[in-house]
Amino acid sequence: MNRPWIELAFDRRLAVIRVLVLAGVLIGDLLLLHRPSGARDWGLAAAGLMLCLAAGKWAFGALLAQSVLLVAAHTLGASTVSSLKVLAAVTLFELAVQRSGRRLAAGTTALALAVAVNRLDDLPGELLPVLYKMGIVAGLPLLMGAYVRVTRGAALHARAYAHQQELRAEQQLLAARAAERTAIARELHDLVAHHVSSMVLRVGVARHVVAPGSTDPRITDVLDDLHASGSAALTDLRRLVAVLRAPDHAGPDTGSLVTPWALPAALESVVAHSRRTGLVVTASVDPRVARLDAVRGLAVLRLAQEGLANAAKHGGPGAHAELAVRVADGAVHVTIHDDGAGQARHPSPGPSGHGLIGMRERVDLLGGRLDAGPAARGWRLTAELPAFAPDMEPQL
Repeated sequence: MNRPWIELAFDRRLAVIRVLVLAGVLIGDLLLLHRPSGARDWGLAAAGLMLCLAAGKWAFGALLAQSVLLVAAHTLGASTVSSLKVLAAVTLFELAVQRSGRRLAAGTTALALAVAVNRLDDLPGELLPVLYKMGIVAGLPLLMGAYVRVTRGAALHARAYAHQQELRAEQQLLAARAAERTAIARELHDLVAHHVSSMVLRVGVARHVVAPGSTDPRITDVLDDLHASGSAALTDLRRLVAVLRAPDHAGPDTGSLVTPWALPAALESVVAHSRRTGLVVTASVDPRVARLDAVRGLAVLRLAQEGLANAAKHGGPGAHAELAVRVADGAVHVTIHDDGAGQARHPSPGPSGHGLIGMRERVDLLGGRLDAGPAARGWRLTAELPAFAPDMEPQL
């Protein structure tokens, strides 16, 4: 939070600069308006200025010395008495800005008594004028300095309170997000993971029930593939639940679900799984994708998974799909094209399916773009992701 310049002008750390500025103004007064008449008066004025300059660090001692100097100057009949009163008032103002309590009361009393001592000859007949002068010379700087000190303290308190409110609001937001993540994790565990676990268990039972050699080997292959896919999905779900419940304590194997250097192998696994579903897949993966960061690597993996799954689901029997992942011009380019009846079979994103919507949101978050739609033959999906963050230098 930026502090206003007027508050900075009265900051205690800038007391020396503040006193120097005021002393400069008073020097101009001595040189231009109230010039001392002799060497003695110049000496008294110089002493008053030096004490005023010392008020930046030793305001109380300087004020006591100026009170004594003011009495001495009046006793000697110097012409600089008025200027010395102004210097003493400036020192009292600085003392009132810096501190409160006994020292401020003692300094104010000393200056007021110095003014009164210089007017003893006028008492008691001129009591009211003397009291008025005491109030102007000592009371007015006291009130002004105290006002500045209190106002500055109130501003500091207000800033501290605002900072506390910001911290409290941030903590409440973090708590709300943690509660939301916990609720999502609970639903994933209680609903999705439970059903996936049940399916994996039943497929495992079916694998053992089917006697070797008694059925078509393709049935056994399908059951084995279903069991492996279900187990992998269950593992990913458990990792995701762990990340949602405790993101700060998740291990390196749960943060991104795929380490960057293992991305090429993970893409090969996705291609192999798609081939087992009956889809003919040709893959071309640039080895440099292994140098992507975890977030972009995971985005590429999810694009490949969703794109090939859609090709297998909607491309029709005997469809052929091509997967190309390459790094060029500071970006990662992902292309998935199948030659099946994609135009008729691929649905538009809507309430019944969220795969394409999810891919688009993931790409948008990384500052990329995604296009998907019917091609001259079949269906084509292209995505382009920056290979590095906007505020970073290219790493590829």
